[in-house]
Amino acid sequence: MTSRSFEGRMPALTGATGWLNSAPLTTEGLRGRPVLVSFWTYTCINWLRQLPYVRAWSEKYAELTVIGVHTPEFGFEQDPENVVRAVQDLNVGYPVAVDSDYGIWRAFDNHYWPALYFVDAEGAIRHHHFGEGDYERSEAVIQELLTDAGVEAGSGLVAVSAAGFEAQADWNSLGSPENYTGSGRSEYFASPGGLRSGRDASYSVPSKLSLNQWALAGEWTVGEQAARVNSPHGYLVDRFRARDLHLVMGPAARGAEVRFQVTLDDRPPGEDHGLDVDADGRGTLTEQRLHQLIRQRGPIDEHTFKITFLDGGAEVFAFTFG
Repeated sequence: MTSRSFEGRMPALTGATGWLNSAPLTTEGLRGRPVLVSFWTYTCINWLRQLPYVRAWSEKYAELTVIGVHTPEFGFEQDPENVVRAVQDLNVGYPVAVDSDYGIWRAFDNHYWPALYFVDAEGAIRHHHFGEGDYERSEAVIQELLTDAGVEAGSGLVAVSAAGFEAQADWNSLGSPENYTGSGRSEYFASPGGLRSGRDASYSVPSKLSLNQWALAGEWTVGEQAARVNSPHGYLVDRFRARDLHLVMGPAARGAEVRFQVTLDDRPPGEDHGLDVDADGRGTLTEQRLHQLIRQRGPIDEHTFKITFLDGGAEVFAFTFG
């Protein structure tokens, strides 16, 4: 099997800035136990869809040590309070190394969220997987590592029933890629004049959007990572094709609340509303995280999504789809 390959030794975990659900763990102290290292960040939809499997493996295999390494993608994910809340809200019960300074990320030379590294009882990395999927093979590798360590692992696979953010994507209908609103990585921006990074600017929406184009209207400030709406009734539109539409967003100021209204083809979403809005498309931002705004129940086609912020002070970081 691929897991019998040797991909180097498990690096030290000394780069962690903190630990949750556990006292600090060390590579040396883990010798004698197979280890699964899971790199994640709490707004990543790809990791959220992988989480049910990692959680189930942690619960099923008592002799396997699962370590979640939380390495932030956005600045607000470096906030320890945000990470603690995410661990609680997302029911992450296994040890978590808080990697806000990217120390463990660099030690593993990792470049992806999510990423799994499978380590044998002698500390050798025997397999890795980047991104979602390949769950049966991953569990087979876990079973092999346990067997090699002298543990009866069995051959059955976990049964996962996921809902909400954790539900698997509708891959057959997915026609929109992840995208960012900050000037550092944004694509397909269609407002006349383009993004004006680092300064307050007034934006407008073109008369027509092609698939995956997006635009802003109203007064916004676009930074490296996010676009901030500065006054009430500024809005964002996106032409997409997917069952689910999410936005990573939240109030720019801690403790603030920002009301918003979502439409789908200029109508309230009704039964196609996501977890964070009602059937009329109304919701309120209270924290910076991933928000599910659309989950379509019927046939999937192209639609125009619009979110209007009824208050100023919201920051929008990224679109993700499923």
